[in-house]
Amino acid sequence: MRVLTTLLTPDEGSARVAGHDVVSDADEVRPLIGLAGQYAAVDETLTGRENLVMVGRLYHLERAEARRRADELLERFNLADAGDRVVKTYSGGMRRRLDLAASLVGKPLVLFLDEPTTGLDPSGRLELWGVIKELVSDGTTLLLTTQYLEEADQLADTIAVIDRGRVIAQGTSDELKERVGGDRLELRADDPEQAEKAAQVLSDLRSGAPMVDQATGRISLPVRGGATVLIDAVRALDRAGIPISDLALHRPTLNDVFFSLTGRAAEAEPEDEAAEARGRRGRRP
Repeated sequence: MRVLTTLLTPDEGSARVAGHDVVSDADEVRPLIGLAGQYAAVDETLTGRENLVMVGRLYHLERAEARRRADELLERFNLADAGDRVVKTYSGGMRRRLDLAASLVGKPLVLFLDEPTTGLDPSGRLELWGVIKELVSDGTTLLLTTQYLEEADQLADTIAVIDRGRVIAQGTSDELKERVGGDRLELRADDPEQAEKAAQVLSDLRSGAPMVDQATGRISLPVRGGATVLIDAVRALDRAGIPISDLALHRPTLNDVFFSLTGRAAEAEPEDEAAEARGRRGRRP
């Protein structure tokens, strides 16, 4: 994300945004893009309107045009009534909407959103999803990063799955789900240490190979036969003396895709990677 928005020079390779090289043509790229980071980058001591006017002036808009653009965006993001309040009185969802509005002041051709719904409650997340869908329908190209795969499923036309810094799969949501197959049986062993044994028992059902998350005791495997496989699974696990806390049969999701590709849930971060990620976030420019 930092490379594509010209904030960081790549170690190798190249990238183009709106037809311009992000290194040699950085000055041409910046007026064409908008960026809303993982955390709302707004000035808490200014009002919502003052924040947007300031951004407009930084884009070299005339003062009157910056004010007109601020009023337009406050209205669009349902912030008109709060436009003259200082931002420190805003809720988390309001700050995210203001941050997204600020990224649109310059009418970008390409908008970069870095985990835009982080920290929002379900209501705020759905509200922001609606705004993002409107932007796409208006012709804005979006590059969205998210660890919430339901969000990618709802919003993205094309998805790239990245694991440990590398793209391991890409395509539409339906194309990625086809890689997993049909129905999936998902369960959780009461004792995570029995997960491997449970997986072995379930493999005798002549279904697909089970995937095991040993940290949580979660087991997921492709199956055929519809609901009858639930009965067979429960009986087999009962005979083996393996208690389970959860059992479900469902259609593939993008979480299933990620789990089948990596062997772990999308939101899970190993301890050392989580610490490294927190360190990177603390060093954001």
